[in-house]
Amino acid sequence: MRFPRTACSGTTHCSRWCEGATCLSNQHANPELTEVLNQLWRLDTNRLKPGTDYKISLQGKAGYVAQGSNSARDRASAPLFKYVNEDKLKSIKTYSYFISLLDNYEMSTGVSETVTSEELKENKLFIDAIMETGVMKCAHKYLVKKGKSPSDSTQFKKQLYDIWFRLYHRERSGGEDSCGFEHVFVGETKHGKEVMGLHNWVHFYLQEKQGNVDYKGYKARDNKDTPDEDDHVLNLQFSWKGLVKPVGGSFIGVSPEFEVAIFTIIFLMSNEKMTSVVVKVDEYLLELVVYRHGASIGTSFPKLLSSNNRDL
Repeated sequence: MRFPRTACSGTTHCSRWCEGATCLSNQHANPELTEVLNQLWRLDTNRLKPGTDYKISLQGKAGYVAQGSNSARDRASAPLFKYVNEDKLKSIKTYSYFISLLDNYEMSTGVSETVTSEELKENKLFIDAIMETGVMKCAHKYLVKKGKSPSDSTQFKKQLYDIWFRLYHRERSGGEDSCGFEHVFVGETKHGKEVMGLHNWVHFYLQEKQGNVDYKGYKARDNKDTPDEDDHVLNLQFSWKGLVKPVGGSFIGVSPEFEVAIFTIIFLMSNEKMTSVVVKVDEYLLELVVYRHGASIGTSFPKLLSSNNRDL
């Protein structure tokens, strides 16, 4: 499948942001991907329920901050997360193994990563755990049907490992300093001056609880993408250890296996350096962006275009 690519010209209203990508403005949902991602959504039994398993406080709409600037007016005096049922989180195997991975990485690019035998074991336990879920089994079946993945589960796990955990150079100098999992789920800094990645709600919550993340407010263009507190996708502005992320997209409440599944599918269905697809998942019109770094993920994130079926 080739995803349509629509370049943003001066006459087209460009509504997308990302981490330095070329603008695309095609907002028609991809029907095949919409169908398979909704299957994954329905299978995500480990997704937490807003208002019950966790509560968020959106507060104010964040203002414009230039990339690289660390000055942002705080439109949210309180944290984003008011409550998360940590006992439930830790009782679900995929979340438990996921959380064990979050302290395995150096924060700054340019600093070589050292992977211990214990960390290798943790990576593999996480992949084994997500592969037991209906979400990943469905994703695997789809990718096999498309000729993008081996049918043998052991070989598919190796493919997942290479996509998400294989180390590579993000900085030209120094050793292997990054991987897809670190960038997307954990986050890292560029020369200690700029936040990159950190698109995962669990890590955001844990860092906020420790006082390392300061939520500045939600990002929205108009009423279509103005979020509600029960939404499972948000565009956020925040600082992490004093460095500001002007805007970052994140799923909220979804399981780690759901995020791995959808971004693995988009990664494998395209050979482009940057792939941007629009899908309708549940009530949300989303843009999903994936950057390739060789045979691994460079970054991946969602952007909320509209919620509560306001695109209709």
